[in-house]
Amino acid sequence: MTAWLLPLLAGGVTGVLSAFGIGGGSLLLIYLTSFAALDQHQAQGINLLYFLPTAATALPAHIKNGYVDKKTAMPAILAGLAGTAAAAWVATTLDVHLLRRFFGAFLIYIGVRELFRRPRA
Repeated sequence: MTAWLLPLLAGGVTGVLSAFGIGGGSLLLIYLTSFAALDQHQAQGINLLYFLPTAATALPAHIKNGYVDKKTAMPAILAGLAGTAAAAWVATTLDVHLLRRFFGAFLIYIGVRELFRRPRA
């Protein structure tokens, strides 16, 4: 009866973090693979689908407040499109266990980097 409660909470919390630009999608992947016991490929697909409406609802506020530099965004978007197409093809061909290890190593790298990063002057 309450099987929907944990996914609802996970979606809500990661949605708030996504709106802040913190990377709620990465946290959603951790939830989906570790707690919802989904396969990495399926979790990535859900995460991509999840990202579309959450980004669409947060983007207008960021544009309104002047937080989107269109000169910087356009080259990043174009490079991102090419990169995601290539990476999606590679990710779907990789073994799930190897993909999970790559994702775990990426999270550890980011975590250690953030832990020891010095604040800008």
